[in-house]
Amino acid sequence: MELEKLFEMAKAARENAYAPYSKFLVGCALETSSNEVYTGCNFENLSFGATICAERTAVGSAVAAGEARPSTHFIKQLVVVTQTESPAPPCGMCLQVLSEFCTSESMIHLANLSGITKSAKLSEFLPHQFESLT
Repeated sequence: MELEKLFEMAKAARENAYAPYSKFLVGCALETSSNEVYTGCNFENLSFGATICAERTAVGSAVAAGEARPSTHFIKQLVVVTQTESPAPPCGMCLQVLSEFCTSESMIHLANLSGITKSAKLSEFLPHQFESLT
């Protein structure tokens, strides 16, 4: 998929965010190896630990649609959009979740409302992911 289209989809998903406490709206669009696109937005809860990030919402939608079968490494690339001028990377919890479903070559594109400002491989954001000991 054209990266600009993926950006627009993430930007549109951001508009659905539920962030009454932080006012920090985030949208995400991810493209899978089957060329499907799934979007997500963050949604907050007064019990802050129950808040879900946009990236995990998009991953959950893809998993619920069956993308994790037959391969767990189904994410080709994703775009994360925030309203900040400088890029806001996925949080540590989201990076670990992404590492479950991305390859080290999967691209993460960070964007503000004007466009993509930074692109890097997952391995650059999370060089030492937690891995199974078995």
